[in-house]
Amino acid sequence: MINVRALGLSALITLFLCTTYSYSAELPDASWNNLPRWRGFNLLNKFMQKWQEKPFEEQDFRWISELGFNFVRLPMDYRQWIVDNDWTKLNESVLKEIDQAVAWGQKYNVHVCINFHRAPGYTVAKPQEEKSLWTNQEAQKVCAMHWAAFAKRYKGISNKNLSFNLLNEPANIDPETHAIVIRLLVEAIRKEDPQRLIIIDGLDWGNKPCKDLADLKVAQATRGYQPMTLTHYKADWVDSKSWPMPAWPQKDMDGSILWQRHVKPWADFKASGVGAMVGEWGSFNKTPHEVTLSWMEECLKNYRKANMGWALWNFQGSFGILDSGRQDVQYEDFHGHKLDRKMLELLLKY
Repeated sequence: MINVRALGLSALITLFLCTTYSYSAELPDASWNNLPRWRGFNLLNKFMQKWQEKPFEEQDFRWISELGFNFVRLPMDYRQWIVDNDWTKLNESVLKEIDQAVAWGQKYNVHVCINFHRAPGYTVAKPQEEKSLWTNQEAQKVCAMHWAAFAKRYKGISNKNLSFNLLNEPANIDPETHAIVIRLLVEAIRKEDPQRLIIIDGLDWGNKPCKDLADLKVAQATRGYQPMTLTHYKADWVDSKSWPMPAWPQKDMDGSILWQRHVKPWADFKASGVGAMVGEWGSFNKTPHEVTLSWMEECLKNYRKANMGWALWNFQGSFGILDSGRQDVQYEDFHGHKLDRKMLELLLKY
């Protein structure tokens, strides 16, 4: 009889996989200076307290794998795994739901990237945190504690299967202060798991490489939302009411300009020896479908040219291939969901 209590989490996951599932193609090796060209999606199950706050679902991992993709990013709100709003106490039952997502990633050969979209002390969303991660020592200590707990929890799971993406889209912060906090968080993780693959978002909402942190041996991630007037047309969380109906290409923006302004700087940074990928990209469902697909193809060409992986925002929802709520798409039935076949085929093309 197996002594389950004597096994660590990684050993339990391995046991689960070996007894329930036969592997298909293995995931590629992944390191801070050589990220694979992953292709996949953001899963929003724990994206925001009281809005997206539910367990991850095995079917998403199975479908993503069956459709030909191998990556998910989990942008999460830390408030969902603390106890009674005490950010020093972690809720084991919620953490086990994240454990399950990691296990399903291994089961279906989908790399899982854990992201603190709202971290203790920092978020791009509303409401803002009461104490700032950039300036408040308590927030820094607590955020480091959370990441250390995750590092300890998942120690031993291969970087092929799991990575940590520390903060979402740092903005309105100077590079020096940002670097101090990132180094603190990385140190906390590496005290528990020196080998864990870590990815940091670029500065300025993820758009600018953090060249000052090239020595830290962490990979970096950018965004693919340019031009915002196309990707966020009529999005209610930005001031888009005055924006005209999007078209593509535009007078002052096309695929080559996208490359020069927004992708080539990352390709050049990647060529210097730091792994890079596109952690989020996509277009909201109010942009005409054909315009969206034309723009997406230019992005995909550029990402392939740069040999950079990507994760679409999102899988199921207003940016995704399932249940996107577009009015100008002829959907196919997919296990009871509405599949955007044209978008899926475009993604698979690249």
